[in-house]
Amino acid sequence: MPTVTLPDGKTLTVDDGTTVRDVAAGISEGLARKAIGGRVNGHTLELSSPVPADGGTLTILTRDDDSADSLFLLRHSCAHVMAEAICDLFPETQLVYGPPVENGFYYDIDLDRPITPEDFEKIEARMKEIVAESRPFTRYELSRAEGVKKLQAEGNRYKIGNAEAAKGDVLSFYVTGDTPGEYFEDLCAGPHVPDTSYIKAFKLMNVAGAYYHGDVNEKMLQRIYGTAWPSPKALRAYLQQLEEAKKRDHRTIGKQLSLFTISDKVGQGLVLWMPKGATVRYQLEDFIRGELVKRGYDPVYTPHIGRLDLYRTSGHFPYYKDSQYPPIGSESDEGDGYLLKPMNCPHHIQIFDAEPHSYRELPVRLAEFGTVYRYEQSGELSGMTRVRGFTQDDAHIFCTDEQLESELADTVDLVQFVLDRLGLTDYRVRAGFRDPTSDKYAGTDTNWDQAQSNIRNVVGRLGLNATEEPGEAAFYGPKIDFVVKDCLGREWQLGTVQVDYNLPERFDLSYVGADNQAHRPIMIHRAPFGSFERFVGILIEHFAGAFPFWLAPVQMVVATISEKVDAYAQLVHDRLFDAGLRPELDRSSEKINAKIRRAAQQKVPYILVVGEQEAESDAVNVRRRGGDRLGSMPLDAFIAERRQDVASRALTP
Repeated sequence: MPTVTLPDGKTLTVDDGTTVRDVAAGISEGLARKAIGGRVNGHTLELSSPVPADGGTLTILTRDDDSADSLFLLRHSCAHVMAEAICDLFPETQLVYGPPVENGFYYDIDLDRPITPEDFEKIEARMKEIVAESRPFTRYELSRAEGVKKLQAEGNRYKIGNAEAAKGDVLSFYVTGDTPGEYFEDLCAGPHVPDTSYIKAFKLMNVAGAYYHGDVNEKMLQRIYGTAWPSPKALRAYLQQLEEAKKRDHRTIGKQLSLFTISDKVGQGLVLWMPKGATVRYQLEDFIRGELVKRGYDPVYTPHIGRLDLYRTSGHFPYYKDSQYPPIGSESDEGDGYLLKPMNCPHHIQIFDAEPHSYRELPVRLAEFGTVYRYEQSGELSGMTRVRGFTQDDAHIFCTDEQLESELADTVDLVQFVLDRLGLTDYRVRAGFRDPTSDKYAGTDTNWDQAQSNIRNVVGRLGLNATEEPGEAAFYGPKIDFVVKDCLGREWQLGTVQVDYNLPERFDLSYVGADNQAHRPIMIHRAPFGSFERFVGILIEHFAGAFPFWLAPVQMVVATISEKVDAYAQLVHDRLFDAGLRPELDRSSEKINAKIRRAAQQKVPYILVVGEQEAESDAVNVRRRGGDRLGSMPLDAFIAERRQDVASRALTP
C-alpha cells in the first residue's frame, strides 16, 4: 500500500490503485472540487492517475493556484482546445505538436493559408464554445504498432514522425470528449485538466515561423502562440505586465542608449557591445573581479576552441551536439576535429591537471570571463537574453571531501552578495536534482546521492528554504539555482552553483593526500551572473535603462548655458574625469532645456548645468535623474559625494 507525504508533513497510507482525485477527496470535499491534478515525486499527474506504488511526496494542484505545475496542466489542455478550433475552422490543417511553454503554449501547424492576428478573434470564439461544452480530456492507449497504423491511415506525416520518436511500447492519445472517434483527438503523452470547463481565461498572442524539429531543410511551419491563466483577473494582470515589459524591452532600450547591437553580417545571436554597453559590462567585471581576489580565486585564460576528444571525455560532445556549432575540421575517431567550446570547465580541468597538487594546495579556485558558444535555433534567439555566443563569469573549484561543503557555502554566499548589491533581492532558491527515471545523467548513483546530500546539507545549514526539483540538474551533477524576480515579477534563473563528482573521474584527476596516496578531488562549478549578455539584458529591463550611478555608462552630463563658460565646463569635465568618474560634456549651441531633455532621455543620473554664476563660484547646478533639482553645489563637494556612491555601489539615483 502506497504512503504519500503531504506538503504539511502529514503522511497518508492509501490502497493500491488510489487516484490523485481520491486523495484530494479524502482530505476535503472543497479541495476535491478545486483539484486539477497532482505532483508526485517531481512528476505532474492527472486527477485520474493512480498514486505510484512506492508512494512519495504528493501536492494536490488546484484550479486557483499559479504554480508552474498547475499552469502546465492548464496550458497544455488549452493548446489542445486551440488545435481543435483551428482544425474546425481550417480543415486542411495538419497538426505538428503543441507544448506548454513559459507564460503560455504554442501549436505548430502545417497550413498553406497563413494564420494572421486577424484570425485570432474567430479562433478564440470557437475555443470558447469548446470550453463551454465541459468536455472531458479522455486518455486511451494503443500498442506502438496499432498507434502508428492509426496515424498512417490519417496521413499526417508529422504525427507519424512524433510517434516513431516516442519511447515505450505504447502510444497514448487524448480525446477532447468521452468517446474516441467522435471528438477531436491528438497523439499526446498528457497530462491534462479534467475537462475543458477548467480553462477559464486565454488569449492568442502571435504567429511565428518554425521548422519541424528545427531542421532548416524542412518546410516552414506556422507556430501559433497563446497564453492561459487560472482567471480573467490573472490574464488581465499578465497582459498589463506585457505592456509594461514592452516599455522596458532591453532590445529597444539597448538601441536607444547605444548599449549593444546585433549585425546580420556578424551573425544572429552574436552580441556586439558598443562603448556604453561595454562600460556597464566592464564595471560588472571589475566588481566581481575584486571580490574574487578577496576570496582567493586565481585568474586564467583559455582559448575559444578545443579538440573534440576533450569534449568527448567531458561528455559535452555529443551530449550537447544538437545545440553546438558543427565541428571544425575532421570529426574522425582519432579526435582530429575541433569544437567551439560549449563550456569552460574542460579547459580549466586541463589547467588543474597540468601540474601535480598536494592536499596542502587545495582548494584550487580558477576563474575566467570565458566565452562559450551554443547554436540556438533562430526562433529561440532574443536580444541579449538568448544568444549564440556569451561570456560567463565562470569559475571551478577543485577541493577535498572535507572542504566541499565549506567551499559550496562560500560560493552561495558570493551569489547572494552579487544579487544583493544589485538590488535583486526577491529570489527563490532551487535545488536542481536528477530525475531518477532519466538516462541523460553521467556518473554513478553513489556519486549522485553524495552530491545531492552535500547540497541538502549546505542549503539546510544556510537556511535557504530551497525547493528540490528533480530533473533540473546538470548532466554531470546537481546544482543550486537562484531564480530572481525582476521589478515586473518575471522570474529569471541567474546565479548557479553545481557540485560535480563526475568530471574529475572522467578526466582521472588526482591530488596527493596526507597519506601520500592519490585522491580524487571534487569540483564546484559556479557563475553568479550566469552570462554577462543575459545578465545585462535583465538589468536593462529591471532598471528600465536607468542604471545605478556606479554602473551608469555616463554618470553625469556637464551642460553649458552659453559658450561664455565653455572653458569652465571643460575644466569641470576634466576634474570629474580625473576623480575617476564618467562625465560627458555638452557644449552644443542648443538651448539649455534641449540639453537637459537629451540627457534625461539618455537616463543619465546627474545633469550639471554651468553658467557664469557657477564659473565664478567653482560650483555646478545639480539636477538628479527624475527631475529633482538639488541646486548649486561646490564642485569638490559634488565629486566627494559621487565617489562615495561609487565606493558603496549605491543603487540610487
